[in-house]
Amino acid sequence: MDDRKLTILKAIVTDYVSSREPVGSQALVQRHNLQVSPATVRNDMAALEDEGYITQPHTSAGRIPTDKGYRLFVDRLSTVKPLSVAERRAIQTFMEGALDVEEIVRRSVALLANVTRQVAIVQYPLFSSATIRHVDVLALGAGRGLVMVVSSSGTIGQRFVPLTDSDEQQVSRIRGRIAEQILDLTHRDAAGRLAVGEDAAESSTADLSGPILDAVRDIVSEEADARVAVAGVPNLTRFGDQYETTVKPMLEALEEQVVLLHLLGESASNDVRVRIGRENPYEPFQAASVVASGYGDDATSWGSLGVMGPTRMDYPAAIASVRAVARYVGRFLAEG
Repeated sequence: MDDRKLTILKAIVTDYVSSREPVGSQALVQRHNLQVSPATVRNDMAALEDEGYITQPHTSAGRIPTDKGYRLFVDRLSTVKPLSVAERRAIQTFMEGALDVEEIVRRSVALLANVTRQVAIVQYPLFSSATIRHVDVLALGAGRGLVMVVSSSGTIGQRFVPLTDSDEQQVSRIRGRIAEQILDLTHRDAAGRLAVGEDAAESSTADLSGPILDAVRDIVSEEADARVAVAGVPNLTRFGDQYETTVKPMLEALEEQVVLLHLLGESASNDVRVRIGRENPYEPFQAASVVASGYGDDATSWGSLGVMGPTRMDYPAAIASVRAVARYVGRFLAEG
């Protein structure tokens, strides 16, 4: 494609995303200083239509991009729209207050939905190599206690247990013996150790140690659930004109966590990937676009995050936002 046609295609995409109206040749000449006549632009638009990059929704209307046109637009982005200093500062400030994995996920999904005005999805991180950092048993009173297991990923497993009026020294000894067996082990190795480690406490405290040991065993044996957080669904109300074709199928599909995990799973690397329309393998999202990225450290991706919405999307801004938030999340988890 020659440079002029590519410039016209980019202008059509930009104007259509902004105005939500089909774009005509006269408007392109006026808005983008193309330095050619409307007749020349019309000829180029006709060629772009013949090649499948744009289409005319109805007679006497301007043109709108097709999935193929959006794909070429995204592929030919020479630079991703940079975030402003204010946007970067806002992201950093919003993320800095997070204290644990649960909160970083909640903040990330809310932030992405807010800055992109799309539906945001963040997968909870999976740490196959996370190790046990701390074990504790807290007396809550009224015959109840709380067992806590903290991993190096920042996740905290908790279980309530019946806790009798036994003295604190007994609870402390039980906690210490369990900690001796599993600290610095992965969850899988800790589960294996506890499966054969029936001597976590003296037999004289079996009534007390049994529930505590069972709770710890339950926590470390639990496989990390593959789950996602979703925010920004009300943003779809901006696309009421596409309700039947795009919004309704998306709303129904957003209830399926497995589908969302598969969509995000396509982006295993820590870089942004864009799927447009029928490039999505799942029918409910074939009138939508997904902009997603993995997040993690330099060597490993721990999860994915992204945004999705109708193909009429501000791709440069979405790509920049997804990339920035993914980097902040990866940095937070690596430092945590």
